[in-house]
Amino acid sequence: MIFFNTPEFKVGVLVVLISGLIGVMSLKVAEGPGIMGRSKDHTFVLQDASGLVKNSAVKMAGIKVGIIDDIVLEQGKARVKIVIDKEVPLTLSGKVEIRADGILGDKHVELVPGNPADPPLPPGAEIYSASEKGSMDKIMNEVGKITDSLGRLSEVLSQAADGGDDKTTIGRILLNIETVTKDLSEVTGQNKDKINDIVDQVHSITSTLDQFVNDDSPDGFKAGWQKAVDSLSRIDTSLKNIEEITDKINRGEGTIGRLVNDEETVEELNSAIRNVNNFVGGAAEMETSIDFHSEYLSEVGDAKSFLGVKIQPGLDRYYELGVVDDPKGLVRSTSTTSTVNGGAPSTVEETKTYRNKIKFNALFAKNFYDFSIKGGIFENSGGVGFDYYLMQRRLRFSIEAFDFNDLYVRAYARYNFFKGFYVVGGGDNLLGDDGEASAFVGAGIFITNDDLKTLAGKVPL
Repeated sequence: MIFFNTPEFKVGVLVVLISGLIGVMSLKVAEGPGIMGRSKDHTFVLQDASGLVKNSAVKMAGIKVGIIDDIVLEQGKARVKIVIDKEVPLTLSGKVEIRADGILGDKHVELVPGNPADPPLPPGAEIYSASEKGSMDKIMNEVGKITDSLGRLSEVLSQAADGGDDKTTIGRILLNIETVTKDLSEVTGQNKDKINDIVDQVHSITSTLDQFVNDDSPDGFKAGWQKAVDSLSRIDTSLKNIEEITDKINRGEGTIGRLVNDEETVEELNSAIRNVNNFVGGAAEMETSIDFHSEYLSEVGDAKSFLGVKIQPGLDRYYELGVVDDPKGLVRSTSTTSTVNGGAPSTVEETKTYRNKIKFNALFAKNFYDFSIKGGIFENSGGVGFDYYLMQRRLRFSIEAFDFNDLYVRAYARYNFFKGFYVVGGGDNLLGDDGEASAFVGAGIFITNDDLKTLAGKVPL
């Protein structure tokens, strides 16, 4: 009894109890869930088993259901054996995912049960679907690849920017940009005054057009287009009425309907209706456009402006009416014959220039594919002209000759650089005397009937 009451005995008993408790707890933590025949084992193969250790957890839905029993090397790959609870649902379509526990490289095995409708996976069978998700190694590998790509890109950019390397695509692009900017700088520097004149002319054109469009007077643009829209509405109503009448005729209603459905007259009436439809269809396809442009004459030092209306009833022809404001004015020559005190008659030639007079154009043109011939009145004189189109009719070369008593020749090129806007340049009065021939450059705008419909719809009335 004295022995059991000694401090040494008590300390020994306490150590044995604590050691036993630690052992039981260790077994509880490390043991597989299958104790006393309540476990089953499976295997799977991985390319890389780094981060997995024996006795680490096997989980399903984040809950521990087993442990890793063993990891062995087999033909250059890692075969992992796991022991899980016998009641864990795992079918033939089940799979294994290796998931990271944190950023330090620890991993665990996550089981995915598979389709519940599939047969269960027998104990000891291999799980053939195994993958790794959320691996820090994979993330670092991808980051490494991105870093390498960025490094190569920065090296190429550095070589192209510093040394003018023309062996790479980026280097050639930079060299081309440098060449283009240099050429643009030279062109704008040499033609600065001309560019300023063109900008001023375009500004004048847009100002004039703005005043024209925003004219609120009873005779202004808005009132005129309101009348045009009303006219279109009445035409639409008339067409609807015609459609209703033709429907009644087709149904055989009324005297005309019965007459049309009579076998003896059907063909004649159908022919007449087709002719009417062809006429209406041709009118609907008619294109009307307004053209305004201004040209700066180098010898005169002033601008010559044109305003015209083009009516094109078909692709093969068109009509054009216009007015011309010429800074050289309208020249009139007169002859006066007189006698003094019975002497010999004398003739006096007198030439007057009217600066405020305008000139008129009235032309008819015939199209032959990309070539056009036009004739009529050019600036108050009879004449002819020729046009040739290129670049899907965006570029036009023209020559015009009129006033055959004192031949007047114009040659120019016109380029439509944007829908509704164009630039023009050439020579005016090329056969005139010194001081009369002049080079010119200008810009203009043209508006078609479709543009006018869109514009009229957006103008508040």
